[in-house]
Parts: sequence; structure tokens; C-alpha cells
Amino acid sequence: MPKKIIVFASGNGTNVEAICNYFQKKSGIIVAEVFTNNPQAKVLSRIRPFKIKGSCFSKEDLESGKVTTLLKDIAPDLIVLAGFLWKIPLKMVHAFPQKIINIHPALLPKYGGKGMYGIHVHKAVKENAEVKTGITIHYVNEFYDEGTAIFQKEVLLKLEDKPEQIAKKVHELEHSYYPMVIEALLDNKSIYE
Repeated sequence: MPKKIIVFASGNGTNVEAICNYFQKKSGIIVAEVFTNNPQAKVLSRIRPFKIKGSCFSKEDLESGKVTTLLKDIAPDLIVLAGFLWKIPLKMVHAFPQKIINIHPALLPKYGGKGMYGIHVHKAVKENAEVKTGITIHYVNEFYDEGTAIFQKEVLLKLEDKPEQIAKKVHELEHSYYPMVIEALLDNKSIYE
């Protein structure tokens, strides 16, 4: 039986596409379904070529426990947040302990928390004249971006880098490393092997 990943996304879905591409070439791990809170999310068209089911849900579905019940029926080995903007309810965190991970486009604990996503993060990094930034992959708890870090990778910045250029550098890290970290977690291997 292959191990199953469920991916949550809210928008463009480039990380989801990178994950789908990566595991399409592997055996033993499949992206079983993609959940989104946004019926217009581009991620839904990105997963079509992979023939992966996309499911939309509301805030009420998430907070009432309906989404958690659906997930229990699927029994995923890992729940992967990839550009998902809503906070995961405590009930869902408890239902899947150490089985929900997120990727954040900065080196946490810097530039984390509510409202710190996407270009907002990169603008803050630029405004503070940081010489490096990167990605943090972490377990999800009931607080934004405060779960235990699993993996970090940094990239050096130039003084002239604009937020959009910073975003491009960070996206490259996300697309390269997120699928590999997911695989390492599911195979119980060291991420740094």
C-alpha cells in the first residue's frame, strides 16, 4: 500500500505542482487529494493533469470538524500545507499529531505569524535589509508558524534584490526541498542524508 499525502492549498499551487511532479516519478508515496478553501484557486487547474481529486471546503467545514472527519476517512500518512492561509484548528492538530507540516517562506522564528505569508514576508525581509532568508518546514500546532522546525535552508540576498526577486529565490528553495523533506519524513530517513 502506498503512503498517502493530503495537500492543503489556498492559491496558485506551484508548491503543490512541484510535489505532484516529484511523487509521480516515485513509487510508494501518492498525493491522494488536494483540499482548498478557495474554489477559484489556480491549484485546482494545476492538479488536473495528475488526475488528483480536488475538494473545496468552507471555514465552517474546517472549524466544525467536518474536514477532520473527511481526513480520518482518508487516513493520510502526512498532511502537507502548501500555501494554505487559514489556521489549523486545535481539534485537527490533536487528531493528527506530528502528521501536519507546513512550509514558511522565511527562516523562522523571524517573519512568522498571522498575516506573514507570500510577498508580505519578502517585503519585510527587504525592509530590514536582511543578508539572507530561506525556508522553514515545520510541524503545525495551534499557533501560526510556531510548531517545531524540521528543516531550514537559507539563500543569500543581494542589497539590490527587490521583494519579487527574493520571492523567486525562496520559491526555488521551496520547490527543490519540500518534496524531498516530505519523502524523508514518510520514509523515516534523515532529511540531511
